Amino acid sequence: MPFVKSGRIAEDRFVRIADDAPVPQDGAVIVSGARYLADAEALQTRAAPVGVVWPNNRPIAELAPYLDRIALVALVFPGFRDGRAYSQARILRESYGFKGEMRATGQVLRDQFLLLLRAGFDSFEVSKDADAAAFAESTRRFDVFYQPTGDGRTTALRRRLGRALPERAGAGAHAL
Repeated sequence: MPFVKSGRIAEDRFVRIADDAPVPQDGAVIVSGARYLADAEALQTRAAPVGVVWPNNRPIAELAPYLDRIALVALVFPGFRDGRAYSQARILRESYGFKGEMRATGQVLRDQFLLLLRAGFDSFEVSKDADAAAFAESTRRFDVFYQPTGDGRTTALRRRLGRALPERAGAGAHAL
């Protein structure tokens, strides 16, 4: 399965570990959300990075206490009509301040790539090589946006007014 990170086709350094398989001491691993919650203490003692595949039908709040020790959260898109992982991504970035890698996995479609970036995803498991190439192109095509989101890109308003706007106290300060 092609893997895209930072707008490029890349090699995935994380290895998925089945729930019933032993977790190696070396190397970056990804475990299921259920396994992480059950073995959080043991997994946190590993020197290598740990990632979690988080299903879109579980609240992100359950994972929140561990976010400072998790290197990657993979959010699942089980079908193209199920966009709950978009909301989870925004909550992770904007409410919980998650700075680690956020991966989209499952039914990740070509026409959603830019929206996934805007929601805060920075790596993607795609099903076709052609989709991976199209994704790399879509990240370069658009660079100005009107709405602020979890990806931290400068909005069109901030570009027009200058990148370093002083924060104002009072009503409306958050609107910029």
